[in-house]
Amino acid sequence: MTYMDYPFPYGAYSLGQEIDGIRVSFPSEDEDCGVLIYRKGSGRLLKKHAFRPQDRLGSIRYGVIMGYKAEQISYLFYSGDRIFPDRWARAYEIRGKYGTPHSPGDYRALIDTVTYDWGEDVCPKVPYEESICYGMHVRGFTMHNSSGVKARGTFAGIGEKLEYLQQLGITAIELQPVYERIEMESSEALPENRCEYRQPREPKLNYWGYQEGYYYAPKNNYAFGEDAGTELRDLVKALHSRKMEIILQFYFPDHVPTDEILNVLRYWSWSYHVDGFHLMGGSLQIHAIAADPALSDRKLWYYDFPTEQIYGYEKAPVYRNLASYNDGYQQEMRRFLKGDEGILQAAMQRMRCNPRQKGVINYLTDYAGFTMMDMVSYDRKHNEDNGENNRDGNDHNFSWNCGVEGTTRKRQILGLREKQFRNAFTLLMLSQGTPYFFMGDEFGRTQKGNNNPYCQDNAVTWVNWGDLDKKKELYNYVRELIRLRRGQGIFHLERECRLMDYRSFGSPDMSYHGSEAWRPGWEPYNRHIGILLNGAYDREEQEKYWYIAVNMHWESHDFALPRLPKGQIWRKELSTRAGEGTPPQSGAADVQIIRMEPRSITLFCGGKQEH
Repeated sequence: MTYMDYPFPYGAYSLGQEIDGIRVSFPSEDEDCGVLIYRKGSGRLLKKHAFRPQDRLGSIRYGVIMGYKAEQISYLFYSGDRIFPDRWARAYEIRGKYGTPHSPGDYRALIDTVTYDWGEDVCPKVPYEESICYGMHVRGFTMHNSSGVKARGTFAGIGEKLEYLQQLGITAIELQPVYERIEMESSEALPENRCEYRQPREPKLNYWGYQEGYYYAPKNNYAFGEDAGTELRDLVKALHSRKMEIILQFYFPDHVPTDEILNVLRYWSWSYHVDGFHLMGGSLQIHAIAADPALSDRKLWYYDFPTEQIYGYEKAPVYRNLASYNDGYQQEMRRFLKGDEGILQAAMQRMRCNPRQKGVINYLTDYAGFTMMDMVSYDRKHNEDNGENNRDGNDHNFSWNCGVEGTTRKRQILGLREKQFRNAFTLLMLSQGTPYFFMGDEFGRTQKGNNNPYCQDNAVTWVNWGDLDKKKELYNYVRELIRLRRGQGIFHLERECRLMDYRSFGSPDMSYHGSEAWRPGWEPYNRHIGILLNGAYDREEQEKYWYIAVNMHWESHDFALPRLPKGQIWRKELSTRAGEGTPPQSGAADVQIIRMEPRSITLFCGGKQEH
């Protein structure tokens, strides 16, 4: 046996530039199996190559096919009467606009012969505590006419928006699945709990892409040009040049073996310089994936990680690459935002949570559920356009419409919604851990109450960039909030606050207060709290103090700000009240008792008095 007819890895590979031939391998129990070779571009069948009986290792069949240049052909596998794609291929020759119905036999594979010059590209490895994450759908981010980009709905289109993202303060983008897949799925391919509301065999667009796919190939319809792989690599390289990262979502059904998952993640890490992966699927062998040495410098997000089992109870990883991504923060902080009873202590724990062995991804919105603006505009989901009689999607959104369901012209309601919007972003950005929000949330994108638009490829899921001008004040508030967080290390520490003065700086790293300083009210009916942060725990020379006055009650409350060291005064830094989104330039006073209006947050900075 030579290297040319070695049975691993699976798939088809060129024998080299100087040899006109390919090596092929895949598992099959059928005696009659092999490869169908087509002329690239025309689809004309050139050869049906059957594996010889002796060309096997167990049930793995393999062989060498001479006389064909790898860059000039496409191919399919066959086994008995069944024709199917090479699911290990790096690219496919697939035609048709986005959403065109296809069958597996349409995905003729291509042999990857492309070389890419990465130059001096290096993954930034931004620590979790310094990251600001922004989720998006490749198509939905720039597909709307208002996006102003040339390459709408593609990897290149995202590249045209990198300046916008960097100016906003984003350090990492997360993309919904970008691997090749069949977009139009029939009900036969869907889980039972999603099929019961449909007619049999009704075609349905899977816009989100959470399905098994051809995991090694980037999606053709997400490319503006002919080469999706090169276009995605260009995007990654451009992100890295700005010290920004890219995280890819991968959904793996239960039957996908762990070694296959590892091969997929290793491939994308090596070939595409991807910075990390958001792993999705309920039964993944997450311990084995987390312990893989090839992925130790790649960020891995999952519902949770048993870090005590992976590292032991005391040891911290050299690079903190694991992170929990689950709905815990979202659900409890949404309840706190709308003023539920008995949630104060849980909300404060979420705001300070920052484990030593893993990161925590904090989000109030992501791809599923309401947008940030819909979260304060709707009590109930409105998914009728999905064709499932509004029975799909989550019934428990922990949202509040501020008095009117959906669209309204009442100024009082609109004003309250905008304040709640600012409250939500302020809680998110002033929480320890890693903040994450979804595309367009920064300027109030709406899906009209649809909390499960998995099949919508239209204005519902596309970012309308015209709203940026209409909601410029909200956008500016979010951008300033991100700038404040990134500029003050006390808001994004690399460790969890201990609630103790363990370095004798005169006050704890974090402490809680109420109508009296140093005496918080934790009673179940309380919905307001004062949070004091000592800037010295970020850097010893940092003399600033920060006080976050949070009132999520529908009534006003007094807050007592602790007295500062001699020569220092409190200044208002920002407020979620309309018109108070930026720091005042003058008029600072030594505030001690403040009265907070209902449903509002004010941030005070304590420091030396300026002359």
